Amino acid sequence: MAGRNHLYIPGPTNVPNEILNAMHITMEDHRSPAFPKLLTPLLEDLKKIFKTETGQAFVFPATGTAGWEVALTNTLNPGDKVLIYRFGQFSHLWAEMAKRLGFDVEIHQETWGKGIPLDKLEARLKEDSAHQIKAVLATHNETATGVTSDISGVRKAMNAANHPALLFVDGVSSIASLDFRMDEWAVDGAISGSQKGFMMPAGGAFLAFSQKALAATEACTYPRCFLDLRDQMTANKDGYTPYTPALPILYGLRKAIDMLLEEGLDNVFARHYRLAEGTRKAIAAWGLSICAQPGFESNTVTAIIVPEDKDARTVISTAFNKYNISLGGGLAELAGKAFRIGHVGDMNDVSMLGAIAGVEMALLDCGFDIKPGSGVAAAIEYYRATA
Repeated sequence: MAGRNHLYIPGPTNVPNEILNAMHITMEDHRSPAFPKLLTPLLEDLKKIFKTETGQAFVFPATGTAGWEVALTNTLNPGDKVLIYRFGQFSHLWAEMAKRLGFDVEIHQETWGKGIPLDKLEARLKEDSAHQIKAVLATHNETATGVTSDISGVRKAMNAANHPALLFVDGVSSIASLDFRMDEWAVDGAISGSQKGFMMPAGGAFLAFSQKALAATEACTYPRCFLDLRDQMTANKDGYTPYTPALPILYGLRKAIDMLLEEGLDNVFARHYRLAEGTRKAIAAWGLSICAQPGFESNTVTAIIVPEDKDARTVISTAFNKYNISLGGGLAELAGKAFRIGHVGDMNDVSMLGAIAGVEMALLDCGFDIKPGSGVAAAIEYYRATA
């Protein structure tokens, strides 16, 4: 098929040519005296994306999933209790990882479409007067359902309960796209990945840890090796890594951070809101609903619920096979019931209009009762009015 595939999944996202060019490098000596000139300022500037001055940033040649494991195994001891709310596939996977690693995982089920219930969290932490819960695991943006939780509210709930647990945040599909304030929200461990808001290929786990979390690494008895933060801290202080780094990831990250800071983080957040809002207006014009309940809507991904007599997988396959558009599928409980449109990373108004037009054609082909052009028109009017 002529033309390129149009990628509208919530990750991996489109990689700008500037980043691709930056990653196209010859190999170099990562033990040379010149290497710290790359790594040291890179780690400092990465802190700007996490919005932390007091924390420390790290880069692992891994994925966001590995980042989950880094947070757990570097600060907690075997058998420690952790608290997590499950409201989508990725909060589910983080909980399952914690169980497999031998932690005592307290899982609270929430409706898929909602986020972390702040009142319930505060009440549960107040009940834990003995402070058996050692960490709260918070999924900032649940990619499976298109739901964003209030991390500032999570911290307020923890403070109201006067609870000393560590706060770990999965920001894989939020950091570098949605407002995230590590210091202000007193986040102890923030986890992200290269393939979403950072606009890079998969292969980089980007993390930041508070001084409280770093201090916990010294008392942590959990066995770890490749994912040991202590090895990173020892090597990073001199501008090196404890093992051979993924050089293209580092050079790509350098360019990605430069691009994000040049645009301005507030502008990045505002752009993602506009892209998401235009998409939501198109969905409303089609007469369809989204998975996220009011107040929880994500600005990086939207999950669209199809009528009971339709199969979302048919929409996805039609969009791919007929129009060369990649959409996200419904995961786990949403399989066949929803499809997802990603509006994250290197996107603009016209990018999203292409996605909306392609989805609209696929919906019509699949027999959805919608008016041709309705979604595109709704998005056009919104984008024009807010440009």
